[in-house]
Amino acid sequence: MYQILIWGTGTIARHFFDNGINGHVMGFVETHKTVDTYMGLPLYGIEELPDGYDYIVVANMHTNEVYRTCLQKGIDLKNVIFLRGVKGNVGFQNLTVIHDILGEKNYTNYCAEYSLIEDSFFQKDKEQYVALNTRANFQIEEHFMWPIIKDKFDSAGTVNNYFWQDLWAARLIHRSGVKNHFDIGSRIDGFIAHLLAMDIEVTLIDIREFPTEVEHLHTLLDDATSLRQVEDGSIDSMSALCSLEHFGLGRYGDPIDPEACFKCFAEIQKKIKGGGHLYIAVPIGKERVEFNAHRVFYAETIVKEFDQMKLLEYSCTADGRIEYDVDIHKYDEDKHNGNYRYGLFHFIK
Repeated sequence: MYQILIWGTGTIARHFFDNGINGHVMGFVETHKTVDTYMGLPLYGIEELPDGYDYIVVANMHTNEVYRTCLQKGIDLKNVIFLRGVKGNVGFQNLTVIHDILGEKNYTNYCAEYSLIEDSFFQKDKEQYVALNTRANFQIEEHFMWPIIKDKFDSAGTVNNYFWQDLWAARLIHRSGVKNHFDIGSRIDGFIAHLLAMDIEVTLIDIREFPTEVEHLHTLLDDATSLRQVEDGSIDSMSALCSLEHFGLGRYGDPIDPEACFKCFAEIQKKIKGGGHLYIAVPIGKERVEFNAHRVFYAETIVKEFDQMKLLEYSCTADGRIEYDVDIHKYDEDKHNGNYRYGLFHFIK
C-alpha cells in the first residue's frame, strides 16, 4: 500500500481526500504549519516530514511556491505529484502509478488539469458510443470533437462562500422593501442578478466600464474612495460584497494607496441617509494584507470603521456554509490557510 502525504489543508486537499485515495494517508503538510492536526490526522511542517512516505501529493493552489520550497529543502521531486499545473514539466509523471494512487475521480481531475484527454476515460467512452450508435446524423466526426473531461465527477452545482454572501444580502434587501439600491463592485452574475430579478433598480459603482446594457441596471463610473458623483445623505440602501478589501492594491487597475479602503469606508457613511442600510462582506480573520490580492480584517476593525452606523447582524461564511450571529472576536486568530472566511455585516445609520 502506498504511503501518502497530502501537501495542503484547504478546499482542494479536502476534496482530494474525500474523493478516495488508493493508499494510506500518513498526514497532511503545510508550507507554514499552523496546527498539529488536520481532519484527524497529523499535520507536518516541511522541516519535520516523516520517514517512510512513498509520495507527496500537492493538493493546493500554490504549486509554484511548493515547487520552489521542494528545491530549497532538497525534497526529491520524483516523489511529488502536483495536482495543479506548475511551471515546467516537473514532479512524478508515471500516469499508470498516478492513476492507481489517485483513484478514478481524482485522476480525472488530474487529466483535466493537464489536458490528458486520451489518457482519461474519454477514449473508452468514445469507443463505446461508436459501438452503440445507430443514427447517421449523430456519428462522431473528428472535426466536431469537443472533449470535456472535467465534468465527469463534478457535483450538480457549487454552494460556496459567494453563494451564501450573495443570498444573504439579497434576502435582506428584498425584505427591506427598497426599490432603488446602490452597490460597489459586487458580483454581477450572482448578487446583482438576484436584485434585478426582484425588479429592484440597481446602480453599480465601479472604476471599470461595464460592457453591456441591462434593464434596471445603471452604472456609475466613479472612484469609490471619494464617490464624488453621489450626494451626501442620499442613499437608502447600499452594498459592497467582497470588493472593498481590494481597494488601493492595484489589482484591478486602481492607484496604489494603503488607505484606499479606509477612505471608502468614510465616504460610504457620508452617502447613506439616516435610517439607510449597508451590507458588506470582507475576508475576516487575523488582520493582514496579502498583497496584491486583498486585505483580511479583524471583524472589530470593520465595526469601528463604520462608527456612524449601528451593527444589526454579523454572520460568516466559510467552507460552503453560513454561520449566523457570530461573536465579533471568534475568528481573530484565524489564518484561513487558503480557505477564506467572509464576514457579513449589516449596518443601519
